[in-house]
Amino acid sequence: MFHLEKLDQLMKKKGIIVAPGCYDALTAKIIERSGFEALYMTGAGVSISTLGIADVGLTTLSEMLTRISQISQAVNIPLIADGDTGYGNPLNVYRTVKEYERAGASAIHLEDQVMPKKCGHELGRKLVPVEEMKQKLRAALDARKSSQFLIIARTDARTEYGFEEALSRAKAYEEVGADVLFVESLQTVDEMKELHKWVQTPTFANMVEGGRTPLLSSAELEAIGYKIVIFPNALTRVMTRAAMDLLKKLKEEGTTRAMLDRMFTHGQLFDLFDFRYWVDLEKKYL
Repeated sequence: MFHLEKLDQLMKKKGIIVAPGCYDALTAKIIERSGFEALYMTGAGVSISTLGIADVGLTTLSEMLTRISQISQAVNIPLIADGDTGYGNPLNVYRTVKEYERAGASAIHLEDQVMPKKCGHELGRKLVPVEEMKQKLRAALDARKSSQFLIIARTDARTEYGFEEALSRAKAYEEVGADVLFVESLQTVDEMKELHKWVQTPTFANMVEGGRTPLLSSAELEAIGYKIVIFPNALTRVMTRAAMDLLKKLKEEGTTRAMLDRMFTHGQLFDLFDFRYWVDLEKKYL
């Protein structure tokens, strides 16, 4: 509930909420320690880190809940969580929302793709009928325990169905009562601006490096009218590149000495993750 109140306060404050993407407690702690006020759990990141598979809709509700619980307990900032399609029909969505809220998320986004879904910046996405998605959103709104738990309605219509269909679906989901609207993979700044002429509900931007949407700064997005922006896998991409660079050096040279200036020492890493707290706690009880 504490995290729900924090997100509610951020939504009411002036300015855009910047939520970098995480996929586990480690990446969540790094985001919090870097001074951000919210974070986002990426379904693609969970799939990659849990299954070793790209975002092709194979993660399950239980796998996502495990990560939500771990992340929400590791940090003191609100967590916005990827809810994919809600893992089924409106009844599945009803249960998913209850479980996400119970596990410690402060918001969930639900998309109108068919199962199994695809990454929001890939081709070939197919959508459920508008009326089916509206029923899923009604189930989500009914299921939440607190009105501060945000229901974010996402449409993937733009790429395969066109901009007009994306606007139409956004308006339909707004009328149902979604708290935030997420129109995925808009392709130009003009489209992003046009969206904000059609809707009054707070909006959600997704910045994917190498994706279909122009990569704008948080200040630029705020000027357009967005309230929340996520950078879902920026951290994942940088960490993966850095890890491969290190392992290449280790394989070539048989040592990590050449990489010392690019890593934390043993002590620095432990201190970053509360080692002294646990040492002092151990002394108290032993």
